[in-house]
Amino acid sequence: MINKYIRKYFSLFLALACINIVSGCKNNNHIVEIIPNVGDTIKAPIKADVSFWLTNADKTVLFQQQTNSALTFSSTPNGYPTIDVDTTQTYQTIDGFGYALTGVSASLINSLPETTKDALLKELFLTDSTHIGVSYLRISIGASDLSSSPFTYDEVATGQTDTTLQYFSIDPERADLIPILQKIIALNPSIKIIATPWTAPTWMKTNGSFVGGSLKPEYYNVYAHYFVKYIQAMQAAGINITAVTPQNEPLNAYNNPAMLMQSNDEDVFVKNYLGPQFQTNHINTKIIIYDHNLDHPECATAILSDPTAYPYIDGSAFHLYAGDINTMSSVHSMFPNKNLYFTEQATFSNGSFHQDLDWHVQNLIIGAMRNWSKNVLEWNLASDPNLQLHTNGGCSTCLGALTIGTAVTRNVSYYIIAHAAKFVRPGSVRIGSSVVDNLPNVAFKTPSGNKVLIVLNAALSATTFNIRFNGKVVSPTLQSGAVGTFIW
Repeated sequence: MINKYIRKYFSLFLALACINIVSGCKNNNHIVEIIPNVGDTIKAPIKADVSFWLTNADKTVLFQQQTNSALTFSSTPNGYPTIDVDTTQTYQTIDGFGYALTGVSASLINSLPETTKDALLKELFLTDSTHIGVSYLRISIGASDLSSSPFTYDEVATGQTDTTLQYFSIDPERADLIPILQKIIALNPSIKIIATPWTAPTWMKTNGSFVGGSLKPEYYNVYAHYFVKYIQAMQAAGINITAVTPQNEPLNAYNNPAMLMQSNDEDVFVKNYLGPQFQTNHINTKIIIYDHNLDHPECATAILSDPTAYPYIDGSAFHLYAGDINTMSSVHSMFPNKNLYFTEQATFSNGSFHQDLDWHVQNLIIGAMRNWSKNVLEWNLASDPNLQLHTNGGCSTCLGALTIGTAVTRNVSYYIIAHAAKFVRPGSVRIGSSVVDNLPNVAFKTPSGNKVLIVLNAALSATTFNIRFNGKVVSPTLQSGAVGTFIW
């Protein structure tokens, strides 16, 4: 009789503890199923060794943790294709994953009601619950083409100059960008930020225009001081700039804003002006060169080959609107002591969720990481429903990770980044994982010791496969085009 009551009240205690879950409760990867009305018996715990987050290409599942099956390591052999994960093979340390926080993005987020804004920023920048843990941002120094209009921080009347930068001011950012960054930093004080100009002030340029033209050599020193003043002004606002690139897309003269900066010019600017001024002013912000497509890696390697410029440079940044992601490894082979970054790739309004998920995960989340990149940044964080907010001539088809109008909609690049950012935290190290046909993948070990494996099923049908670690396997299944992140 006593044992019966003990069993009854112990069972009731478990039921109350898990009252918000219908069939069981999950804690620390242990699932306890509560079976009511079966003589107060308790089913033994089921060990789930591996957590599994899934996005399906048909959008039936969108970045959801899978709890309907327990992935448990086993020694039982099977004939499934196998991805071996090996912590003894180590590669680059990871800085993070995220988006460009453009002027338009900041304005749209800042326009939300305060409670909605705060909830959205927590969703983006925290890691608990279903929050996705963005850990790296890119911002523009002055306007990008996804600003409402072109501007710099030191425009003067036509025909005038300001070589002492007495009119320099970051006031254009105080309405939206700075308040949003300050909220983000309050949530994640260690967020990394790379800042990039689309153009120098127009009075410094050969054509005096926001579009096209080059930086006049007589203003190289003044422009370097412009960077110093920018970093100091942002720091005064509580915003630490982790890195800068001297010019966004230096071979693209046709955006608005835009400025040409050939590699020999960037080399001179970095080695004789920007690097020395950072050193003189005790600026710890990293200098990262190039910041353009992988079809012209020689623009980066030529600068890195200059022994005078080399000490000032942290590494090179790339986009993939042209070229091949594997080219990053070629640059690494030439300069193994310099870092690599992936700083921009857009999704577009005329794209498909399935194709964009496949291409971006395969080439960026997996491809860039397997080719030595320390980060992956998507362009851009937020767009309006009609994609009308941009400069005249700026991108009119660039789709944000979020669409912000009367409601907030999550688009494909939200899920692309979420699959890595939430789990592969800054300080993680890429580790070995085997190449398997139709199962592109990349693996990491996190600072807390977790192993993370991101897998895309590139086959035309559902595939069951093994994840093998320390001689044991788990065997998940992914639908065609699906992305899975596995954590143990």
